[in-house]
Amino acid sequence: MSNFLFAGFGGQGILFSGKLLAKVGLELDKQVSWLPSYGPEMRGGTANCSVIVNDEPIGSPLVTKPDVLLVLNLPSFEKFEHTVIKNGIMIVDSSLVEKKTVRTDIKAYYIPASMLASDNDLAGLANIIMFGQMLKAIKLFDYSLVEAVLVHSTPKSKPQLAELNKKALSLGYNYQA
Repeated sequence: MSNFLFAGFGGQGILFSGKLLAKVGLELDKQVSWLPSYGPEMRGGTANCSVIVNDEPIGSPLVTKPDVLLVLNLPSFEKFEHTVIKNGIMIVDSSLVEKKTVRTDIKAYYIPASMLASDNDLAGLANIIMFGQMLKAIKLFDYSLVEAVLVHSTPKSKPQLAELNKKALSLGYNYQA
């Protein structure tokens, strides 16, 4: 699994999640690409991010057939659900997407990430909760490495976010549907 697509609304941390995955890949000396795509709105418009982490050189940074799709809103679910490869994985924020996939050839994980973020004083960190669930589902990266990269990626101007990010990652990783 090397082709990832993160999708949702602007302001949900889609691009940050993609950067986090790319940084994890770089730490593992992998070939990495990160390609953001977003509408003209500052917040609330569409946003998605293609990330490829591979051992081989990457020919194109655009992910059109993701191995893993992480969706944080209904429009993204409807737009990208059919693009996941056979035997791929889809992680869905069930707080914001009430639909379930009809596909039987992929694994789908539903986690109420936005609700969990709200209930645990982690406003704005549903993306990290989703990332934790994805990390558990794909079993490709060491949890402690991802946590270290996440902490290192926290803006120096907001050191309190490091602990909140760690809590959000753990919450998503340990969530049982």
